[in-house]
Amino acid sequence: MSRLEIDVVAAMIWDGGRFMICQRPASKIRPLEWEFPGGKIEQGESKQEALIRECQEELGIVLVVQNEIAETVYEYDEFIVRLTLLGATILEGAPQLLEHNALRWITIEELPGYVFCAADESLLKQIVEKFVLSRGGRR
Repeated sequence: MSRLEIDVVAAMIWDGGRFMICQRPASKIRPLEWEFPGGKIEQGESKQEALIRECQEELGIVLVVQNEIAETVYEYDEFIVRLTLLGATILEGAPQLLEHNALRWITIEELPGYVFCAADESLLKQIVEKFVLSRGGRR
């Protein structure tokens, strides 16, 4: 039996030198793991439309969606997720915990202090590599 494939979009929302991460609710799959805000793309939606809707529903904010930052396909036991990370900034509102357990504004250097969902972890590796390369540094 083939596993369900899900298209998901997530936001790297910047505020100065920090970006937002959210902690999943204890009652959901992958409880209390950290992730980028976002969610499933519904039929007929573009990635940008889905991201704007999800962040409005889960955080009470309106986004301006920018460029695609990274993409990954991750195979969980239950399903396969195609996850696209888009850059974004907040146009309206202040983030509220309407769905998540917690949220944090962190820097790239603070990433090791958090346990992320596996698909998000895959995106983070790409981001860290780009960040290190853009700074001309080494790991």
